[in-house]
Amino acid sequence: MRLTQYTDYALRLLIYLGSVSTGRLASIGEIAQVYNLSSNHLSKIVHQLAQEGFIETIRGRNGGIRLAGLPENINIGQVVRFTEDGLQIVDCFRNGDCVINPVCTLKSVLYEAGQAFYQVLDQYTLQDLVSNQGALRSYLQLE
Repeated sequence: MRLTQYTDYALRLLIYLGSVSTGRLASIGEIAQVYNLSSNHLSKIVHQLAQEGFIETIRGRNGGIRLAGLPENINIGQVVRFTEDGLQIVDCFRNGDCVINPVCTLKSVLYEAGQAFYQVLDQYTLQDLVSNQGALRSYLQLE
């Protein structure tokens, strides 16, 4: 099972915001620089995460982005479901053009594996991912 780059960047963005001092706004530029990512790509992710209510965007000269709620209220399973758009493990989930599709049991096994994957992610929040604040802040150049 492999997450898309989009989901990877979304999770990294949330980890960064979860590590920033309370009340401080972050910029897309600073996050892109720390992770060595494209600002344009990150902007698209910020827009969608804001639409879904995971983060807030503040416009203007002193604007920026921040978490829309507490890290303990942001469920990792929800974020991955939102960013992965279904997590189709194999092509037959999408198009069903395999010759054995009508009798294939592999799809149900892979579906069950996907559900187990989400069950594990549902047990974690952003707070769990930022619990090592000191180390994260150092690596993210927040100190």
